[in-house]
Amino acid sequence: MSSIILVRHGQSVWNLEKRFTGWVDVDITEKGEEEAKKAGQLLLDNKIKIEFYITSYQLRARRTLNIIKKTLNDDKSINEFWELNERHYGALTGLNKDEMKIKLGEKKVHEFRRSWDVRPDKLDQNNPYHPKNITIYKNVPSDQLPDTESLEDTYKRVIRIYKQEIEDKLKHGNILISAHGNSIRALCKFLFKLDEIQISKLEIPTGNPLLIKFDQEENIIECRYLDKDRAKDLVVF
Repeated sequence: MSSIILVRHGQSVWNLEKRFTGWVDVDITEKGEEEAKKAGQLLLDNKIKIEFYITSYQLRARRTLNIIKKTLNDDKSINEFWELNERHYGALTGLNKDEMKIKLGEKKVHEFRRSWDVRPDKLDQNNPYHPKNITIYKNVPSDQLPDTESLEDTYKRVIRIYKQEIEDKLKHGNILISAHGNSIRALCKFLFKLDEIQISKLEIPTGNPLLIKFDQEENIIECRYLDKDRAKDLVVF
């Protein structure tokens, strides 16, 4: 059987500024570019051949994937799905995380970031950061564009597109998914059968490929970060 390789996009401009990014389309930093190049090199070093490239609609994930492909010297096409976007942070979008800890309290901000079913307040639809006002989402049905999301909301859309468009590809080769911290956490919850407490503890490092190998029955038989020096603890599957 094949493998899924999950890569969180390289460091973005708003990661560096500690801002809630969500669906806002920001680019990666110079450090993010280097992380993407290293991710590609790790795939080369481990002799991992990719058959399918998949990403979200968001620039930081797409740029990361294109840098990886360039490093691999691979010209295969890319499938883009908005359902793999980062979680929408509602009215927190664009705000500084440290400032919000002072204003709302560290416990409340942690709840917004890590809880399963708590949504921040809705983002006003007139706000320029609302997806209805961002060009890349013009072809997404307006009733599917969120004002805010919990991790549970993110999970539902990620797993829907995984089952519809991604899962079957495992029968035909390795899949590389370049996505975001919360969309990757959502997919890990499904693949590793994690509960709501376990998923709240899962950290996803930027630009470090997570290799997940499956047997013929689609059971996970191996899981590891390719860069051991930047690995985060994995919840045992």
